[in-house]
Amino acid sequence: MKKPRSPESFLPLKPHWFHVLLSLANQEQHGYGIMQEVLDRTGGRVRLWPATLYGTLKRLIDEEIIEESASRPAPELDDARRRYYRLTRFGRRVLSAESERLEDLVRVIRAKRGISEREAES
Repeated sequence: MKKPRSPESFLPLKPHWFHVLLSLANQEQHGYGIMQEVLDRTGGRVRLWPATLYGTLKRLIDEEIIEESASRPAPELDDARRRYYRLTRFGRRVLSAESERLEDLVRVIRAKRGISEREAES
């Protein structure tokens, strides 16, 4: 049995972990769907190659951050070979903790930028 962990023990998340969790925040998806969503969401700047994606999925499952889903789309809309993934309750907490960390960082950056802009004007 794994010892209890806090979501913060995973922070900062590896960028590809964060992108996978973000892709699963609102819906269950299969691997190719995750790859496409990340590519679309980042305007092509982040590409999860299959080896990276499936290695990441395995690690996230091992850490009990995501799990395979038993629910599937209608057979005519699905490929039986696909595996679907979803966030676990713990995974939602990890994603939330990382999102808060990044939001705090952006606030600091904006505050610093505001100070720098005022100094440049004077």
